[in-house]
Amino acid sequence: MKKLLFQFDTDTQPSVFDTVVGYDGGADHVMGYANITPENVTGLVEGAIFTRAPKDKKNTAIFVGGSNMAEGQKLFTAIQRCFFPGFRVSVMLDSNGSNTTAAAAVAKLAASGTLSGKKAVVLAGTGPVGQRAAAMLAQEGANVSITARKMERAVEACQNIKRRFGVDITPLEAIDNVARAEAILGAHIVLATGATGVELLTVEQWQNNNTLEMIADANATPPLGIGGTEMMDKGTLRHGKIIWGAIGFGVLKLALHRACVAKLFEDNTQVLDAENIFALAKEMA
Repeated sequence: MKKLLFQFDTDTQPSVFDTVVGYDGGADHVMGYANITPENVTGLVEGAIFTRAPKDKKNTAIFVGGSNMAEGQKLFTAIQRCFFPGFRVSVMLDSNGSNTTAAAAVAKLAASGTLSGKKAVVLAGTGPVGQRAAAMLAQEGANVSITARKMERAVEACQNIKRRFGVDITPLEAIDNVARAEAILGAHIVLATGATGVELLTVEQWQNNNTLEMIADANATPPLGIGGTEMMDKGTLRHGKIIWGAIGFGVLKLALHRACVAKLFEDNTQVLDAENIFALAKEMA
């Protein structure tokens, strides 16, 4: 029986990236649907859950994608509300690649050193990857802060994280590189999750930071988020700090994404969100 992956995307076009990884993860067919919302998804889910016998439902799965994690989370919840005993399929949430990207970055940091009890700063951390990563760091026992150019955005992000994950994150306002350099004073871990092509720190602003142990940068487009690092860094030692670049931990991100897709077809009860995706990332790292 064919393994069918239904890609429900909140954007105007289904993600090509997610489609390719869906096939690489073991799906025989990936069918993408765009502009999916909680209001129009019910019929699609019913088509997925009513068409195969109970023993065969493991061969049907749903992937929720798109660029907006907030909308993806709502859709992910709405899909599960359509399920009832005997009629469900496995489902995964990875809007904007944020769960797999954050999980891979934090898993590589965890494999490189101790997170518990350490001070971690997520630079430009109000986006979906930053919020997910901040939560994962906090769940590993780190004392986490996130920066934003405006305090209200940082506060809102911390509140979102608290509601979703139940962990406390400290908001910090940092309007420029100088302010971000001050924000990482005393930090042991820095993770940059800013917009593409925006340098958040120069090399001079972190190379002599005596407390800093590990850095990860999720930006793969020059200029990188952290000056003086390389996108291919894989636990590279620079100025006494362990560095992970976007491609360096991106190898795990892609492998993790594929492994999650494969897991969807193990049975029809898988619900893959940040927590269990991160648990799998730690095993793989």
